[in-house]
Amino acid sequence: MGDIKQKLKIEKACEAAFEKFKKIGDEKYSEVQSKLEYVLGSYRYDGNPVGLYEMGEMALNTLQKIKKAKPRAVSKKLIDDLQKALKEK
Repeated sequence: MGDIKQKLKIEKACEAAFEKFKKIGDEKYSEVQSKLEYVLGSYRYDGNPVGLYEMGEMALNTLQKIKKAKPRAVSKKLIDDLQKALKEK
């Protein structure tokens, strides 16, 4: 049961990161955004969360850089949720 819960947690965190990149709307983040969209679709098709973890790491690093440059652009909760989901794999 914990495995399903963990998969839902990483999916939800990656979905939130995807939505944040979409909201930011900056072209320089389009690669991360499109990769997140792809792995989310892939996960929903095959149930294998490996891509979510890989792109989750990339999204986390990018979001942390954005937060450092513009502290109000990315919420602490979003970063915390992503970190927790990645830690529990």
